[in-house]
Amino acid sequence: MMTVHQVSELTGVSIRTLQYYDKIGLLPPASHSEAGYRLYDDNDLARLQEVLLFKELEFPLKEIIAILNDPSHSKEKALEQQTELLKLKKEHLEGLIRLAERLSDPHTDTADFSAFDTKKLDEYTAQAKAYWGGTNEYKEFEGRDKDRSDSDRRQLAEQMMDIFVRIGKHKSLSPGSCEVQELAAELQSFITEHYYHCSDKVFEGLGKMYGAGGDFTHNINTAAGDGTAEFASKAIEIYCRNRADTKQYSENGKEE
Repeated sequence: MMTVHQVSELTGVSIRTLQYYDKIGLLPPASHSEAGYRLYDDNDLARLQEVLLFKELEFPLKEIIAILNDPSHSKEKALEQQTELLKLKKEHLEGLIRLAERLSDPHTDTADFSAFDTKKLDEYTAQAKAYWGGTNEYKEFEGRDKDRSDSDRRQLAEQMMDIFVRIGKHKSLSPGSCEVQELAAELQSFITEHYYHCSDKVFEGLGKMYGAGGDFTHNINTAAGDGTAEFASKAIEIYCRNRADTKQYSENGKEE
């Protein structure tokens, strides 16, 4: 565990900024000392890295909070986009450096302003913002989440994780068993009730992320037991496939 002073020294983020991030629910510390001082763990540092990278994408703090608290948030996708953005910024800066070096030559074409063109960078930034902030699910989540306290958010996260714990207790069964499928349905309903409308398509995507080996997988398996995330992923895949088959059968029946 690290104190706020240690985190500030390690990251270069001022103590005042870290305190503000805690106040607005962007980076609450894992715990507090007996004297009431903030204490940060490795997960907090990883979240801070995400925060700083999203700031490079020029997201306002309010949007970053909503993104990181969204249960469908994929750290892997975020890192992919952030890496591409940084490469584009590097390319832009290298162009400016080359221009500055050429300008020392009196024969340089002073009408060349191509190095100042940020169109490619701006377009990618806009695409990244559209990915995170433009979906109906994100907008719905943002509207629901804005008035919640940190305590409310933690309570919802714990309730959602409890569903995974119960799924984990059925790993001896088939992921397609009635008991497990009922829990998959409960999970989908929970997300719809508390976060955003979780369509079958969205739920199928979440299931894939749960078992993809990233933060989702680690967090679920830590709380609900090894293999639970992968088991839940398979159960959701079966659940969504069965739903699609039922819908198709119903539609074919109507056509006849």
